[in-house]
Amino acid sequence: MLYDIRLKITYSYDRPAIAGRHILRLMPADLPGVQRRISGALTIEPNPAERRDMLDFFQNAGVEIAFREAHDEIVFEVKSRVERVAEAPSLDISPPLPQLAREIADYRGLDAQAPHHFLGASPRTAPSSAMTAYAEEAIRPGITAFSAVCAVGEALNRDMTYDPEATDVDTPTEEAFARRHGVCQDFAQIMIACLRGIGIPAGYVSGFLRTNPPPGKPRLEGADAMHAWVRAWCGWQTGWIEYDPTNALIVGADHILIARGRDYGDVSPVKGVLKIAGDQKSEQAVDVLPVPEVVA
Repeated sequence: MLYDIRLKITYSYDRPAIAGRHILRLMPADLPGVQRRISGALTIEPNPAERRDMLDFFQNAGVEIAFREAHDEIVFEVKSRVERVAEAPSLDISPPLPQLAREIADYRGLDAQAPHHFLGASPRTAPSSAMTAYAEEAIRPGITAFSAVCAVGEALNRDMTYDPEATDVDTPTEEAFARRHGVCQDFAQIMIACLRGIGIPAGYVSGFLRTNPPPGKPRLEGADAMHAWVRAWCGWQTGWIEYDPTNALIVGADHILIARGRDYGDVSPVKGVLKIAGDQKSEQAVDVLPVPEVVA
């Protein structure tokens, strides 16, 4: 599936920021066998004093920028064309959940894909007795690792309410879980904690999701948004799968990936520091536009 992606994020400040340094993870990833970035451009206004490309431990591409002059607004804009190649897996060849620990132990490396990085607590997401108990109630004895991932995701989709007003970017995972309200970031981080609690390595994925307008309604420009979902390691044969608990489905051709990490902190779109006095506000607009196929 071919998509044109447009993203615009605007930060406005009550008082000018004197200086700032940021790491940006905004560009759709180029991942062989998963998705192909055909083109991509990131523009930044005002023009930063420093700009360099970077690659983090988890092999996510980013851009590090720095400002040294006063500014009261920053605008980040991405335009990219992406081909989404990978489809959702259709067969469950993962081991029974009790056997997964042995397969994790047999993974001897500590590379970026090693399940060991995604099993314990990370800065923003840690297993808790409440979330582990919830996950244990969602699965049945003898269930496979793959089916356990789906069962936990379906339970969260059933029991949680999508509510943009309930949380913000810094709301602790435990608090969002207790409320049973939140946005895709909360759904993803709660599911990660649940899966880690029952022994399934799980991490966070940021990206975009193609959305469709209601029947008979026109599509609104900028109506899409950045999205988040979960990846889970289901043994040697299955490897990593991705699941979207906000929508209760295995990730497929409608999800365009930006970055992968242990939790939101590893993949946040804009991360950094400012010298500023006063408040700030941000606006985001995203368009995910399927490119029509040309029939010869």
